[in-house]
Amino acid sequence: MTAAAAKSDTLDLDHLRQWLGKTEEATDVVTAQLVKGLRATLFLDVGAPKTGDAAPFTTHWCLAPPVYPASQLSNDGHPTRGGFLPPVPLPRRMWAGGEIEFVDSLRVGDDVKRSSKIADINVKSGSTGTLCFVSVNHTITTPRGVAIKERHDIVYREATTGPQTAPKSPPPPPAAQYSEKHMADTVLLFRYSALTFNGHRIHYDRDYVTKVEGYPGLVFHGPMQAAFLVEFAAKLNGGKAPAKFTYRGVQPLFEGSEFSVNANKTAAGMELWTANNQGTPTMKGVATL
Repeated sequence: MTAAAAKSDTLDLDHLRQWLGKTEEATDVVTAQLVKGLRATLFLDVGAPKTGDAAPFTTHWCLAPPVYPASQLSNDGHPTRGGFLPPVPLPRRMWAGGEIEFVDSLRVGDDVKRSSKIADINVKSGSTGTLCFVSVNHTITTPRGVAIKERHDIVYREATTGPQTAPKSPPPPPAAQYSEKHMADTVLLFRYSALTFNGHRIHYDRDYVTKVEGYPGLVFHGPMQAAFLVEFAAKLNGGKAPAKFTYRGVQPLFEGSEFSVNANKTAAGMELWTANNQGTPTMKGVATL
């Protein structure tokens, strides 16, 4: 075995940090069809979007997704490790959270460029074992200039040998000043996976997610929860996106039951969260207006 191969099988932080500062650019176009699909998925008015109309605030997560041939995909549906992101050898990869600064809206017809940079790589220990966090900074620009600045946090963790369950005895769910409910069904999960070209099998392959990853059902996308929170904040803010939105995943949200999108107004803006059908928060966010 070569030294490079050995490093790919063990978590060598010094090796992974060679990816710090690595950059990547991608381009795409905001189409009316994409805007219609995302509006429908986020339970917004679909309408008849035309050139110049504002897109949903997190449309950038649907733009220029990485595309690889099937031969370059791992068993979980993600691309094989390496390339732009560091080759973290831990098998489970999910969105951990992030921060978004909304500067300008994306509009139908916009040519969009995403400039990305590996900003931080850290290793921690958690209840499920070793965790590796990779932070990526993105700048989204249009011909009008910068539209979005974002930090995206990805977490890699070890595989588990038994069923994965929610934490025991969670704290009482908070009371919400504002709340709306939706159904986390398989069609919703499929639509968001399709819009983002997300092949991660935890979102659509029930045999895989229950028998291999040990979850009780299909897992709701982290970015879709964040998208619901951003749109809810805007709805309560007269249609304007928050100036800044910070969010983090708390625990998985699963298919097959009702979930809620919640908000409480604060002096600086809003505290928001998605919650499962028992009212337990699954993602938390803070919007600065």
